[in-house]
Amino acid sequence: QVQLVESGGGLVHPGGSLRLSCTAPASGFPFENYYINWVRRPPGKGLEWVSGINTGGRSPYYATSVKGRFTISRDNARRTVYLQMNSLKPEDTALYSCVKSNYYNDYNPMEPLDLNSLGQGTQVTVAS
Repeated sequence: QVQLVESGGGLVHPGGSLRLSCTAPASGFPFENYYINWVRRPPGKGLEWVSGINTGGRSPYYATSVKGRFTISRDNARRTVYLQMNSLKPEDTALYSCVKSNYYNDYNPMEPLDLNSLGQGTQVTVAS
């Protein structure tokens, strides 16, 4: 059963911007009760946590590598989380997916992720 669907990826030049969306189908889990996180898998590398947001949307969390460039937000009425990505770098190239969790772990953000909810992802490629 599809829990989360990502969109908005594409090819962009270094320094450019993209906005990713992560939407939960209307018939799915109680979206407003869960933290939603973005993770990414760069080519040939493992899964990396990027950002997360709490249930009400007032507490965003970011990996050091994206802090100041990416902004996460959510609209519970639309069952959607957004990731605004600015000042993109080639090292941001990856398959981006969203995943839900019950809480945020500052010491290990990957720990609480429900990887069974991982979406199929949307590809982001940053290249000249």
